[in-house]
Amino acid sequence: MYNLSSYNTGDFTLLGIPGLEQYHVWISIPFCFIYLVAIVGNSILLYLIAVERSLHAPMFFFLSMLAITDVILSTTCVPKSLTVFWLGPQKISFPGCLTQLFFLHYSFVLDSAILLAMAFDRYVAICFPLRYTAILTSRTTLKIVVGISFRSFCIFAPCVFLVNRLPFCGTRIIPHTYCEHIGVARLACADISINIWYGFCVPIMTVISDVILIAVSYTLILCAVFRLPSRDARQKALGTCGSHVCVILMFYIPAFFSILAHRFGHNVPRTFHILFANLYVVMPPALNPIVYGVKTKSIWDKVVLLLFPRGTQ
Repeated sequence: MYNLSSYNTGDFTLLGIPGLEQYHVWISIPFCFIYLVAIVGNSILLYLIAVERSLHAPMFFFLSMLAITDVILSTTCVPKSLTVFWLGPQKISFPGCLTQLFFLHYSFVLDSAILLAMAFDRYVAICFPLRYTAILTSRTTLKIVVGISFRSFCIFAPCVFLVNRLPFCGTRIIPHTYCEHIGVARLACADISINIWYGFCVPIMTVISDVILIAVSYTLILCAVFRLPSRDARQKALGTCGSHVCVILMFYIPAFFSILAHRFGHNVPRTFHILFANLYVVMPPALNPIVYGVKTKSIWDKVVLLLFPRGTQ
C-alpha cells in the first residue's frame, strides 16, 4: 500500500510548450487576445439574453448555458497558461491541479451535452412548431439543464478520484501549460491502466452518443424542412439551424482530433499536440458568440442596438 498523504503533498511544475520556450512571449499575444474576445463576447451574449425579454426562450437559455460553460473552460486553463508564457515554469499544488483537470474535462463533456440539448430544441421547434411551447416548458427546460449537468459530473468525477489515488514518487514536472487527466496520471509511479481506459473510453463513448443523437435530430429536421411547401419557409427553417451546425462542427472536429491524437497519435509531435490543446480551450469559446451573433438575427439586432445606440435611432 502507498502512503498517499506523503506522496501527494508536493507541487507540480507546468513547463509550457517544450521546444518553444523562446517563443512563449510571442505565443501569448494571440492567446491573450483570443481569450479576451471569448470573455467579452460571451459576457455580451449573457447580458443580452438576461435583459432582453424577446430572448427569454429555451433556445437562448441553452445558449446562455453554453456561454457560461465556455467561459469556465477557457478561464480554467488560459490564465495559468499565460502566466507560464510570461513568467516561465509555474508551480501548481496537487489540489489545484485536480481542480483544474476536473473543470477542464467537465466543461468539455457539458459542452457536448448542451449542443445535444440545443439540437433537441431545434428538432421540436421545426418538427412540432405548434406544440413547441407546450413541450419545452420552463419546467422541462430546467429538468434538461439539471440532467445534463449531473450527467457530466457523474462522467468525469471518477477521474478525479482515479488521479487522487495515484502515488507520485518521481518527477512532478508536467510538459504542458495546464493539468489534464492522462498527462498528470503518466507521472505516477503505479499502474495507470484504469485511468487510461476510463479517461479515453467513457468520455469518447459519451461524446459519440451525443453526436449520434445530434445527427438523428438533424436528419429528422431536414426531412421536415424539405416537406415544407414554400422555398422561403425552407430557407428560414434552415437559417435557424445554421449557427448551431457551425458551432457543432467547431466543437467536435478538433475535439475528436485531440482525443484520438492523444491516445493513438504516437507520431504526432508533442509540441504540436500541446499547442493544439491550448488552441482548443480558447478558440471555440471565442468563436461561438461571434457565430451566434452574426448568424442569429434576433441576437445580431440586439448587439447592433447595444453597441451603436445612436446609429439605430
